[in-house]
Amino acid sequence: MVLYSLARKPLITAREVAQEVGITERAVRKIIADLDGARYINKTKEGRRVRYAINSEITLHKLPQSDVPIVDFLAALGWKKQ
Repeated sequence: MVLYSLARKPLITAREVAQEVGITERAVRKIIADLDGARYINKTKEGRRVRYAINSEITLHKLPQSDVPIVDFLAALGWKKQ
């Protein structure tokens, strides 16, 4: 759900994601770091904020559906690429 939140609102803060998802801000920051490390997302600094972008080239890792592009997975959840 963290990935979906970042996809829907590219300028969302970790605190806002934590409130949406129902986990701690620290847990959200760890997940964001993991997503960044696995190249699911790209982060760019905009002033004092961070803009998150989904890496549309990447497929799901370590799942039976590992050939499914991440954008298709997010689309199944209702996300529309901007």
